Amino acid sequence: MSEDLYAILGVSSDASEDEIKKAYRKLAREHHPDLNPGDAGAEERFKRVSGAYEVLSSADKRALYDEFGDDAEKIGYDPERAEEYRQWKRRAEAAAGFGGFEGFGGGGGGYQDLEDMLGDLFGQRARGPRRGRDVEAALSVSFDDAAKGTQATVDIGGKTVRLTIPAGVESGQRLRLAGQGEPGREGGPAGDLYVRIEVGEHPRFRREGSDLHLDLPISVPEALVGATVEVPTLSGAVNLKIPAGAANGQRMRLRGKGVEPAGKPPGDLYVTLEVVMPTGGDAEAREAAAEAIAGLYGSGEVVR
Repeated sequence: MSEDLYAILGVSSDASEDEIKKAYRKLAREHHPDLNPGDAGAEERFKRVSGAYEVLSSADKRALYDEFGDDAEKIGYDPERAEEYRQWKRRAEAAAGFGGFEGFGGGGGGYQDLEDMLGDLFGQRARGPRRGRDVEAALSVSFDDAAKGTQATVDIGGKTVRLTIPAGVESGQRLRLAGQGEPGREGGPAGDLYVRIEVGEHPRFRREGSDLHLDLPISVPEALVGATVEVPTLSGAVNLKIPAGAANGQRMRLRGKGVEPAGKPPGDLYVTLEVVMPTGGDAEAREAAAEAIAGLYGSGEVVR
């Protein structure tokens, strides 16, 4: 691995343009061959300093170096090649189940190392048909549509693409539409379209994976003696039996009433009870009710 360019100039990776320029000028004067007669290594040191400054003084080259490290030089600090390299890495990681580069093997094309991959990606392909670039787009969908699945369209460069939103899709998830990216060059295949999903919020449900969570208000009498109440779900209201003596914050589970992702078992709906205190009645009525309720507490039930 080559020496870090920032280390060559003696600056940190977050150094400003002025700091990089000052460091270069100081080192260039220090190692300039004309100022170091008889020093055989001065010219080599001067070349290293100049090479580091050439990259770090350019905003575009510096950005690619920060992203790819030494590999930025191998792709010639070329933005187009950099994008192809990103696409290749995404496809390799996807083929390996997002396991990274060490384990993709055949999933990344059977390459033995980066040099092998670069030779194919930027050698033969540069002289013949070239695959089109991948395109990314964002699509907002409602909470219900994301949970149940739906059909949607997304506009790319004036082109409208129709896609299926699978049931159970989550925010941040990317859907791949093969061949819907930019056209290929010289007869090459088109790139892919990646649609990043942004799921809207629901006024009552909260989602955690395939499970749903709901806060359910109940009255004091319902909490005291129990009741059967209606609870909303994604597929319609269902009855829930509240046990006598239910506590505020008590959580109840409705199996299979959560989100049902495509091809997977459904999650559950977790209902958290919220005991709502009464606000009506005059002071005398409220005091009488309080005394009646106080008489229901057994010894040791209230611990402070």
